[in-house]
Amino acid sequence: MEGLEEKLKGLSIARRSRPDEPTYLLDVALQPAGLLAVSCSNFTIHLHNKDTLSLVGEYRGHSGPLCGVVFSHTSSDFLYSGSADGTVRGWDVRRPGTDAVQVFKSNPSHRYSSFDLSCSDTLLCGGTEQVNDEDSFLVFWDVRKPGGRLLGVYSESHSDDVTQVTFHPRDKDRLASGSTDGLVNVFDLSRGAEEEALLSTCNSDSSAGSVCWSGANYTQLLCLSHDEGLHLWDLSQLDTDEPLTIFSTSDARSLTLTPDGGGVDYLVGGRWLEEAQKLLVVGGKNSGELHLMECDDGGLRLLRSLEGGHASTVRCFLWDSAEEALVTAGEDAQLLLWKPGGEEALTSGKRESMKSESALRLKSRPHKKHGYQREKKSEDVSAKQ
Repeated sequence: MEGLEEKLKGLSIARRSRPDEPTYLLDVALQPAGLLAVSCSNFTIHLHNKDTLSLVGEYRGHSGPLCGVVFSHTSSDFLYSGSADGTVRGWDVRRPGTDAVQVFKSNPSHRYSSFDLSCSDTLLCGGTEQVNDEDSFLVFWDVRKPGGRLLGVYSESHSDDVTQVTFHPRDKDRLASGSTDGLVNVFDLSRGAEEEALLSTCNSDSSAGSVCWSGANYTQLLCLSHDEGLHLWDLSQLDTDEPLTIFSTSDARSLTLTPDGGGVDYLVGGRWLEEAQKLLVVGGKNSGELHLMECDDGGLRLLRSLEGGHASTVRCFLWDSAEEALVTAGEDAQLLLWKPGGEEALTSGKRESMKSESALRLKSRPHKKHGYQREKKSEDVSAKQ
């Protein structure tokens, strides 16, 4: 079977799309049946044909910045989005432009900075921004109940904005969360109450930006920090005397990755590629150049650089294993499809480089050195399925 590096070497731009209204493209999700969902900085969600990138629909309903989009795993006609407006919403992609079919809410003070859906499609978890300068929450809903029944919250494990919640790809009860307090926590939700559910806490020594499951049995966690640190931990070593850290760097910008002695200006994110059994990490240059890297116990190794695509910072990517294609999107308002032997086609707008003119000033999240406190809070409610 052709290796990952050989597959990536063949990538070139097949399609390029840009919305008529300049806007940052923040997150992208794939529906295997043929759609891409893209969250935008103007609070809208765009639906694109995944092969042509043509715009096939749009949703409006959120009144605050979006924190992500996720398709249902078992019923791909449903799409979920989270927002700082205090809601997580469910949409029917068969009816573009209609109102949300589900709206999940909790305390009016909660502004969601992250969310995810369990692999069984039964549980939603939303991570909040910091409330009252000291609290942040993990909020749980049962998706199967009409209107989305609120199950409860975890309130002790983070003390600042929860920037990432991500369910395990195979275990519906396993959840990881990351925060600007520097902590990455792993929970077993089947244990119920928060204190019993917390299995481990890893310290990124910085503001955790994104977290993803990786490894052959998804026993590893990759954490990328807001100051471009990278940490890869092996959770299978929790009950041993072996170190958890597989690889760690406090600043990936300091690493020499290219033959000319260059590196990255920032990290976009990471994805475990099941077919290749490789952890793909994407970094970039502020000029728009992308570096595709493999990460393991040997560190970061450059597999391929992509040029001629984006004109500024890339905010998100995904790998379509069925098509062996890469999708990228970012602050130049462009959505790009990279495929083996691709011949570029522009689906909308002009091709010239364009920095987004969105009026929205995206919220920055500098690292805050909050003390980690575990005192009991009255708001604590165990989340039970």
